[in-house]
Amino acid sequence: MSISDDIRYKFATLNVAEKLIVINVAIFIVNALLVFLFKWDADFIMRWFELPKSFGSFILQPWSIVTYAFFHGGFMHIFWNMILLYFTSRIFLNLFSAKRFLNVYFLGAICGGLLFLLAYNIFPAFSGINSSLIGASAAVMAILIFICTYIPNQEVRVIFFNIKLWYIGAAFVIIDLIQLPMGNSGGHLAHLGGSLLGFVYAKKLQEGRDIGVGFENTVSSVGDLFKKKKKSPLKTVHKTKQRSSNTSKTSKDEHQKKIDAILDKISKSGYESLSKEEKDFLFKAGKE
Repeated sequence: MSISDDIRYKFATLNVAEKLIVINVAIFIVNALLVFLFKWDADFIMRWFELPKSFGSFILQPWSIVTYAFFHGGFMHIFWNMILLYFTSRIFLNLFSAKRFLNVYFLGAICGGLLFLLAYNIFPAFSGINSSLIGASAAVMAILIFICTYIPNQEVRVIFFNIKLWYIGAAFVIIDLIQLPMGNSGGHLAHLGGSLLGFVYAKKLQEGRDIGVGFENTVSSVGDLFKKKKKSPLKTVHKTKQRSSNTSKTSKDEHQKKIDAILDKISKSGYESLSKEEKDFLFKAGKE
């Protein structure tokens, strides 16, 4: 096996959050190296992907509502974002699927970007300020606040003591609100936008509604446009397969009901209230 094959294999074995971390770090390193080697301005590449504050500039690069979340301004910026993403994703992916994780992550980035755009074009406090937005903070905050809202009484270990998740989430939101007038206002606005998305998503999911389904279907539809359709000259129909399909659908429904029941139990009594069998079942379901 060649080195490239080995790298591809190891990347394929990572979970979705770890892959995002690798992609973010790779973009940070490549951007820094190119800027250094060719003596470009620090934002030579970044300016095409950062989220500008002007609606006019945003219309010319609409992709920036997502791509801004893959660029960072310095080592400490990306370091803390990725550390927080790693630990929050471990809790999230132990409860939910990779698809739902991506829904919350990217919708958080989008909502953070939209709040930044709106605030900088509505409130007089930001008029005349030439600013743009970069960083995965809004997306990471969406993941953090989602789990803090969905399982608020779940305790996690912080250095030498245990603390409930909702305390952590509340502390992050309060810090952003306090620091909003002190500097990096755009970043704090994006954090709050991501936090709001995570909170609403979790609350709606507790009510039985997944608000990320529309986003997920849109992304899938766009992805299908780039897939080659295989044409088959023959079409064979087997009635036994139809029955098998119905059986499979019933089995999936029962599987999902069991997952929902466990998640409801976590929401009411915390993760530690689960039996070992329930924890194992949920862990396996999260890997599917």
